[in-house]
Amino acid sequence: MADLIAVLPGDGIGPEIVEQAQRVLRALPIALALREAPVGGAAYDRCGHPLPEDTLALAREARAILFGAVGDWKYDALERALRPEQAILGLRKHLQLFANLRPALLFPQLAGASSLRAEIVSGLDILIVRELTGDIYFGQPRGVRTLDEGPYKGDRQGFDTMHYAETEVRRIAHVAFQAAQKRGRRLCSVDKANVLETSQLWREVVTEVAADYPDVTLSHMYVDNAAMQLVRAPREFDVIVTGNLFGDILSDAAAMLTGSIGMLPSASLNAHNQGLYEPIHGSAPDIAGQGVANPLATILSCAMLLRYSLDQAALASRVEAAVAAVLEQGLRTPDIQEPGCTTVSTAQMGDAVLKALK
Repeated sequence: MADLIAVLPGDGIGPEIVEQAQRVLRALPIALALREAPVGGAAYDRCGHPLPEDTLALAREARAILFGAVGDWKYDALERALRPEQAILGLRKHLQLFANLRPALLFPQLAGASSLRAEIVSGLDILIVRELTGDIYFGQPRGVRTLDEGPYKGDRQGFDTMHYAETEVRRIAHVAFQAAQKRGRRLCSVDKANVLETSQLWREVVTEVAADYPDVTLSHMYVDNAAMQLVRAPREFDVIVTGNLFGDILSDAAAMLTGSIGMLPSASLNAHNQGLYEPIHGSAPDIAGQGVANPLATILSCAMLLRYSLDQAALASRVEAAVAAVLEQGLRTPDIQEPGCTTVSTAQMGDAVLKALK
């Protein structure tokens, strides 16, 4: 029986890069049922909501979700609940996708494209484990109010709430420790425990969970220092575990170490290994339809889909090897172009990966 994969292309360059990823999935010797549905701005235009009920129902039913990107400037005037970005937040919430895995892996062929010197980033292989359904992004209360007392009486005040329950910290810590066991057995927990009560609890719970993993070395680091070390000595990290807000920022910073944000995949998993797989870059509406978008992060997201949700590690490795092969051939989309390399379009890059797979 074929495994159902929900395909949600979204906006901007989303449909272009997802098209190439679907071609790769269809070329593999595995029975998959790929079913598309609208999401984000495209869904708002068609259905009046960025996450229609039919799309959510498909996502619930699927073994995994292949997601493109959402967002466009033309939707900025919409009320917050109807903006395209609410689709991804809604999927995380409804499917309880609490564990975000973001690898920052530098392909040797792209060492010259990194924003840091090659000798600093060569051999870079970091995994950032980000808690995804808690923290200040989901905390209540939140909003904008007018102050009726104090020195700023009469001013509007924006407010958000940061909090974590012990269970939320414990479950993401287990995911991170287990990931570290399969890698270099080093885990760095990033927080701001010198300032935030939330981070103090985070550090206490992660330390308690460490007792279950004596083979993994645990360290702690404040988020500001972690940001500095990512650009000073990034190879010192193996696995990083952190909260939603800090993980959002650090994973994007780590992305630029690898040569291009267009090269990095991600997985967002729930307790049953149902996952949403997407490139970490945005919808880039300014280049949509031009055939210049890099599909490799989306194709590598398919490799993560195969590995984590379908338990097909061998096929995942085949996809990753095919991507490495096309880079070795000197093929580049504009975002990773280097002197002496051949510039190819989105579809041509997809063609090359398919050829390398065979």
